Amino acid sequence: MKSFERFLSCLAAIPDPRRAEGKLYQLPHVLLFSILAVVSGANSYRGICTFIKVHRRKLNKAFKINWKRPPAHTAIRYILQGLSAADIEKVFREHAANLNLTPADSSARVIAFDGKALRGSFDNFNDIKAKQVLSAFAVDTALVLAHIEIDEKSNEIPAVQKLLEELDVAGHIVTCDAMHCQKKPSKPPPPQTRI
Repeated sequence: MKSFERFLSCLAAIPDPRRAEGKLYQLPHVLLFSILAVVSGANSYRGICTFIKVHRRKLNKAFKINWKRPPAHTAIRYILQGLSAADIEKVFREHAANLNLTPADSSARVIAFDGKALRGSFDNFNDIKAKQVLSAFAVDTALVLAHIEIDEKSNEIPAVQKLLEELDVAGHIVTCDAMHCQKKPSKPPPPQTRI
């Protein structure tokens, strides 16, 4: 499919954690099909495997590949868990930057920064809280431009400052939660004298 060629070439820039010999499944296709499966409602490695199994013939035809069977759920888990999160984030940021993101009718775009808890990321058994992620969201295109995980002992404020440094937001409108309106005086106020 021509519409996916650019995205597949971006996914090909992610380093493959597997050895060179014996690769039956190309990494860009495994990643793309995993993304399509999750968007379709899969929430496990078995779900991704089932998605590929059900749609294998259509995927083979659309992407001109010849998979005789889907990768096992254990193979999908091995591949996905071996990837570097930093490498994936870098590729997704480059992909978002390459898209035509500037609105045609105005020069300024609105970028919203907001933190959210990831659903299902908590572990009550081991007393682990849900993961917090801060996202930079382009309002006009409904595209997440970047995201970073917020440290459990921190809050959104330093994470927003870090993303503002990393993203080119000059000339754009940036919105944040009210917590970012806090004043942090750099020096104590002068002492007041009574008259």
